[in-house]
Amino acid sequence: MKEATEVIQIRDLYLNFYTYEGVVKALDGVSLNVKKGEILGIVGETGCGKSVTSLSILKIVTPPGKIEGGRIEFNIKGKTYNILELNEQTMTRVRGRYISMVFQEPRAALNPVYTVGDQIGEVFYIHRKEEIIKAVIEQLKKEIETTKGFKRRRLNIYLSLYERMLKNPRSLTIRLVSKVPILRRFRNLMNKEIRKRTVELLEVLRVPDPERVVDMYPHELSGGMAQRCVIAMALVANPLLLIADEPTTNLDVTVQAQILVLIKELQKKLGSTILYITHDLGVVAELCDRVAVMYAGNVVEIADVMTLFKKPLHPYTQGLLESIPRPGRPFTSIPGVVPSLINPPPGCRFNERCKYAMDICWKKKPELIDAGKDHYVACHLYSSGGK
Repeated sequence: MKEATEVIQIRDLYLNFYTYEGVVKALDGVSLNVKKGEILGIVGETGCGKSVTSLSILKIVTPPGKIEGGRIEFNIKGKTYNILELNEQTMTRVRGRYISMVFQEPRAALNPVYTVGDQIGEVFYIHRKEEIIKAVIEQLKKEIETTKGFKRRRLNIYLSLYERMLKNPRSLTIRLVSKVPILRRFRNLMNKEIRKRTVELLEVLRVPDPERVVDMYPHELSGGMAQRCVIAMALVANPLLLIADEPTTNLDVTVQAQILVLIKELQKKLGSTILYITHDLGVVAELCDRVAVMYAGNVVEIADVMTLFKKPLHPYTQGLLESIPRPGRPFTSIPGVVPSLINPPPGCRFNERCKYAMDICWKKKPELIDAGKDHYVACHLYSSGGK
């Protein structure tokens, strides 16, 4: 059986927000795919639908938002599942284990009353519990061989409890023992193993003095340190897909560069697939393999980074690139404003701002077509036979 090259495929995704002012048509048939081992960037103006696309993948769109239609096909170990059809219990296992997310504001993702070690350790406990228990069992077996007397008997009791826990984590014996203060000390071995792995993970993420950081609270961390800790939480289970929603927006330039280098190194080292959301074309050029350009709830162009910067096809993409300030050239911008998504224009949503707009642009929404060499564009200029 041939291994799937796409980790996730989004097909005709529609999402609305039901507000007092009207129905906000936030996503209007979004289609894109993320290939295994790549970094796909989603770029566009604020409010274009980048973040709600990522929230839809995790099924964490909150009311008044509602997914109205489409498919989000996720490939797990050769099997394809439509995320929109999975129940909440299944999605709880998928989140963190197979799909993780790094949010824009790290402090909003960290609980202020728990230490960094507690929060990263909880992810270890939830998603890698079996692996942790097996490691503790191996440690106990080695220690029992070199121990005698009362300590040996105590370790044997611990060993039997961990073996029972491995077989059935919800067994009545484990639950009863865990409620008795003196007896539940056996869990200290698991806590030590989790702490050790948390420190090792923070070392991989180049967090200085990780032994001290695990005992710190979020308010004691700098912006860059907090973001590294959030990335650590996302990477605990080595997920198939990592979603990064503008993780460097609120950081200064030097820390931003460090985080970008870190993400790229981790992607190469772990072979992760990353969906990177940003509005910064400089970050896209530095980090991503392919780019999807979004405008007003639509994907208007998809291409590899070099092709997009050298030969942009969609007028909106061209306008974005021309808006980048360059020495010795006057600053240009895209005329007009982003349309209201409560009452968007008919046909192509970019028609009011496009200098190439034709009659068909006001009547029919352009489809995303293959322009050759894995380059896709949604524009009547190309579906109607060119300029």
